Amino acid sequence: MKLFRDLYAYRELLKSNVKKDIRGKYKGSFLGILWSFVSPLLMTLVYAMVFPFLMRGSQYESYTTFLIIGILPWTWFTTCIAQGTYCVIGNGGILKKVYFPREILPISVVTSGMINYLIQCIIIFIFVLINHMPITIYLLFLPLILLAQYLFTLGIIFITSAINVYVRDFEYIINFIIQLLFYATPILYELNMFETAPKAIYALMKLNPMAVIISSYRDIFYWGNMPHIKSLLIVTFASLILCSIGLWIFRKLSKGFAEEI
Repeated sequence: MKLFRDLYAYRELLKSNVKKDIRGKYKGSFLGILWSFVSPLLMTLVYAMVFPFLMRGSQYESYTTFLIIGILPWTWFTTCIAQGTYCVIGNGGILKKVYFPREILPISVVTSGMINYLIQCIIIFIFVLINHMPITIYLLFLPLILLAQYLFTLGIIFITSAINVYVRDFEYIINFIIQLLFYATPILYELNMFETAPKAIYALMKLNPMAVIISSYRDIFYWGNMPHIKSLLIVTFASLILCSIGLWIFRKLSKGFAEEI
């Protein structure tokens, strides 16, 4: 409850941090905020041209739409992990001069990332409409999927941002792990393609929370189906636990931030 009281007391600081993250990301660039749309579209274009030849992506009615639905939330996740892991060190000067709840830094990173993703959802709806895909009532599950991803991402960042203050190479290790995780997450393919793989590998892939989250986005946007509620609720609950553990670790380690930065 203390976290919520602190967030309310420092809500203006949180709001200004979120605005700074959103506006400052592309500050000085020619296209500005349009890069939020251009960058994932270019990435999707590359995969859409190459990947169908490798794994028969042409079996999908619109492989480009299939890709964009997976790439956009993955971009939110990876961007937040990269920025969030560095957020404490990056704000070291302010931490030494002004008191505020340190938790605001990771929370503002994930919140601005979610807002950016919601703006990017315009791209998804454009592709869905162009390809005459069904827009169903199952879109009402979007807030639950967003919550699962938000908590999961925040839980990781609480831990990585705190450890990175003490172990400066940690952010490079995290970036390497995220690159490996990309191929273990059903972004370029569907998870059920690995049902015939060794049981241990398939079971391990199903334990990946982002696999459930990406598949849930595809269920509501691409297939027009209800997401697998049991798996989604498990991931949401597990992410809540991860977030609580991460917050505890963050608060324990935050006592030495000023000395270490």
